Amino acid sequence: MMAHDLTPCDADFVARLTADLPDGVLRPVSAPYLSEPRGRWHGVAGALALPRDVEEVAALLRACHAARVPVVPYGGGTGLVGGQLAPDGPAPLLLSLERMTSIRAVYPSENVLIAEAGAILSDVHAAAEGAARLFPLSLASEGSARIGGLLATNAGGVNVLRYGNARDLVLGLEVVLPDGRIWHGLKRLRKDNTGYDLRHLLLGSEGTLGVITAASLRLFPRNRAEGAALLVVDSPRAALDLLALAQDRLSGMISACELIGGMGLAFLAETMPQVRQPFAQAPDWMVLLDIGAPDGVDLAGMLEAVLTDAMECGLVTDGLIAQNAAQRAEFWRLRESIPEANRHIGAVSSHDISLPLSELPRFVEMAGPALAQLGAFRINCFGHLGDGNLHYNVFPMPGHTRADHEHQRDAIKTCVHDMVHGLGGSVSAEHGIGRLKIGDLERYGDPVKLAAMRAIKTALDPMGIMNPGAVLRRD
Repeated sequence: MMAHDLTPCDADFVARLTADLPDGVLRPVSAPYLSEPRGRWHGVAGALALPRDVEEVAALLRACHAARVPVVPYGGGTGLVGGQLAPDGPAPLLLSLERMTSIRAVYPSENVLIAEAGAILSDVHAAAEGAARLFPLSLASEGSARIGGLLATNAGGVNVLRYGNARDLVLGLEVVLPDGRIWHGLKRLRKDNTGYDLRHLLLGSEGTLGVITAASLRLFPRNRAEGAALLVVDSPRAALDLLALAQDRLSGMISACELIGGMGLAFLAETMPQVRQPFAQAPDWMVLLDIGAPDGVDLAGMLEAVLTDAMECGLVTDGLIAQNAAQRAEFWRLRESIPEANRHIGAVSSHDISLPLSELPRFVEMAGPALAQLGAFRINCFGHLGDGNLHYNVFPMPGHTRADHEHQRDAIKTCVHDMVHGLGGSVSAEHGIGRLKIGDLERYGDPVKLAAMRAIKTALDPMGIMNPGAVLRRD
């Protein structure tokens, strides 16, 4: 399907669609739906659709399919790669599931919760908590991110080390395909070898193959005891060795292992002084280790033993162990405030990358000197050490702004991504491709994989109406 064959969501189409739908489903598009958190992208849309159930979603897609009108699914608007808006082309119908927020069912004995795609992540957490269970997907935007968008982008977050990415937390899906047919795949099965797994095809497809309307989500027993430690290390290599030691001592109990660079602490001191710093002098590198276990486990004692062993091995030079839930929350507040401090400073180029764990220290050692060849920058390197996902962000020096380096953004990104690819890593660890990274996918992606992706897109969406220009370039 050629992009110029699509027709806009114009007044005539909206009038025809309005006549066939209940009042209130179609509305004018307001400005917040046409921007994204970093302010780099601005979208166009002919109308906003707010369906209340899967049948209304199906009716909308049937009409768009017949008229060849593009559709852009919209979740919580928290995506960072431009997947939730169309900056150009025929004006699409913007489809938001924000009215589909029901928790349809909870099965505590099965450890399953069924949620509609518009449910806010924090509300899913609360529903699981109400059943004395845990839904472990956790990220900074959980108060606004919606389940459908999180699954469509295969979100990661801080607990991947223990529980996996979003796709690992899904047992079944309800999906409306581009022609309006409904796939009733909301199963609660752990085992189902009945042909191709459409669930994993739709998860991470970023709204290009259909619209997720509900999901069967995996729950877990709650951690009755939780603990955390902030440990000072000399380098990312020491941090990895610390993680290996901790895994040996705390097998199965580590929920998260976060790497925090000293530049992140400096940015916090500069822009958010109300966030308390844990050490009198900010270290170059820290590790936030978070663990959980059943009742009766002396987590503080176990963390103290890990700290003692790590100091004896020369891996850790200082450390703090949370003595209560409030201190643990304070540790996490520090970590989760770093992205906000980054926004206050203003990045020249941000990179969501992943590497084989053994290559991660080598990348950090290589990247700084390589970027120094392009100019003087500040680098804030932090992220999810346990799964190899780094947020490697490049900032201007004091007295300069990112606008001063706008002409260098592409060179900086290429420098970082070439190194990542050369070390067997990924240039998109957890944020997806969207529109921002289409060129990266073409540059670094396996050509056989890309050909298969295009064939799948053509087979499921022959009219090319679903989120055109996201993930795969428009013809």
